Amino acid sequence: MKDQPEPLFDAIVRIDKLPASGRSVSVDADASTREKIAKDMKLTSVERFVAELTVVPLRGGLRAQGWLKARITQPSVVTFEPISQEIDEEVDRVFLPVPHGHQAPAPGSEVFIDLEDDDFPDHIDGPEVDLSALLLETLALAIDPYPRREGEDLNALGPIGDGEESGPFAALAKLKDQDKS
Repeated sequence: MKDQPEPLFDAIVRIDKLPASGRSVSVDADASTREKIAKDMKLTSVERFVAELTVVPLRGGLRAQGWLKARITQPSVVTFEPISQEIDEEVDRVFLPVPHGHQAPAPGSEVFIDLEDDDFPDHIDGPEVDLSALLLETLALAIDPYPRREGEDLNALGPIGDGEESGPFAALAKLKDQDKS
């Protein structure tokens, strides 16, 4: 029984078989894979998903550097019209094995986190790193959470409602006014 989902595309790197000079990982998702990505991320479509990574060994783990370029379409949060977005993101992530004898902090204990420091490395357990998860995470973080066209806002839709208060409290106020009369 697997505890991890099957990757959408092949970008798995084995640390024990990684040459000292590193290797390249290229991803150019086909139509069916882009369709699955769009479905998983609740997008209208993913027209392009291309990535190029250079993976080199680093302190028993690896470092992945490169870029991700994508073109997505999602509905506007105002008018629900389709909005396209070009994504061009740099990728730089370090994956290191969990140190031997390392124990998780006890529940309730203080943990110091330096917010000015670079990102912490991702910890891996096992000889493989799935870079597809890294690329999908990079895409998800780059997507505009509130897409809308230039100059588009809720006021462009015209007046909302008929000027009267609505909602449960307005209905209760009307009932209270009826009881008084």
